[in-house]
Formats: sequence, structure tokens, C-alpha cells
Amino acid sequence: WGPPTATRGAGPTPTPDRRGEGLIQFVLAAHEGQRNTRLFWAACRAYEHGFGDTLADALTAAAVRTGLPEHEARAAIASAARLTTRRGEETNGAA
Repeated sequence: WGPPTATRGAGPTPTPDRRGEGLIQFVLAAHEGQRNTRLFWAACRAYEHGFGDTLADALTAAAVRTGLPEHEARAAIASAARLTTRRGEETNGAA
């Protein structure tokens, strides 16, 4: 029969791609007037958890699908990267 199969939430830590699925869906659900804010929030969470660079292209693509221009999406993600890096340095006493 073998060991029981893993249940949801059990097992190894999800890969960055897997962890980012919820953030991508959050961005895809954005409507006009909230696209940039949702993208920025999702990018901040991704960078805070260490997989922002890995997820940046997928977040950009999701934002573009909602109608946000690519240059605005990339600017929001770059801003999130700067903010979370600065915040991390302050937390570690480097700033």
C-alpha cells in the first residue's frame, strides 16, 4: 500500500513559482483604478519573501494582461524592490 500521500500544506517548502501563484492571481484580479496598487503590493510581498526577482516577469505579464502598460508595471516592481531592500537594511541596522 505504501505511505499515505501528502495532504495540502504538507511536504517541502513550495518553490518560488508555486508561492508566487497567489500573488499573480491577486494582480490578475485587479480592475482599473487598482492595478498599480495591487501590483506594487504583490511585488513587495514577493521581495520580502526573497523571490521578487524570480517573480518579476510573471507579475509584469499579469499586470499587462489587466491593461497596465508594461513600463508602468516594471516601474512599480522596481519601486517595490527598492522599498523592500531599504526596509530590510533598516531592520538589519545597515541604514
